[in-house]
Amino acid sequence: MRAVPTLRQERALLASGARLVAGMDEVGRGALAGPVSVGVVVVDSATRTGPKGVADSKLLTPAAREAIAPAVRSWAVAWGVGHAGPAEIDEIGIIAALRVAGRRALAQVRLLCGDVDVVVLDGKHDWLSTPSLDLFAAADAPDDGAPDPAVRTLIKADMTCTSVAAASVLAKVERDAILVELAQRHPEYAWDQNKGYSAKAHMDALGLHGPTPQHRRSWNLPGTAASVG
Repeated sequence: MRAVPTLRQERALLASGARLVAGMDEVGRGALAGPVSVGVVVVDSATRTGPKGVADSKLLTPAAREAIAPAVRSWAVAWGVGHAGPAEIDEIGIIAALRVAGRRALAQVRLLCGDVDVVVLDGKHDWLSTPSLDLFAAADAPDDGAPDPAVRTLIKADMTCTSVAAASVLAKVERDAILVELAQRHPEYAWDQNKGYSAKAHMDALGLHGPTPQHRRSWNLPGTAASVG
């Protein structure tokens, strides 16, 4: 039986003095094409139990994600999804691109609720906080002057924390929609089906046609000697 995510972690942080706690998760890190996308969902001490059916986006069907996304948006104190495109990933690398996308998502929620105190981040690596020695500081985050929130990393937070699971759903729904739209421009890569990941149809098309501007050209892609406009 699948574990149901709860607000236990978020409520503990709120009880310790945080005013606003955000769950954050990324999608698209391992794709060959399209953006990397980061979702953020903010809760506070008045936030009630999340919508029924919220779970890590990887555990939900596309139809289930689409169905639950409006309820998540209504339930959250604030929410946002930030993106970093293929050219940015090529320029600054995937980790810095995740930071860009995460800061863009935080900038969206800041307009609605102000600064977030703590971010619960899925996994064991804090890719959101600005490194003490950041070679890409000029390019790697919006110049909003906002301080970095405190970050709490938690392995499998997308399966145990409602806010993180909700953030993963919103990020996945938005990124999938982007890839479906991009597939209309480049139908041979079947992005509407594989969402930019290394499925056979995608890899075969790369070998035949080479990469498009939507591909991460710094990665080891088939057909990188060719290009498509």
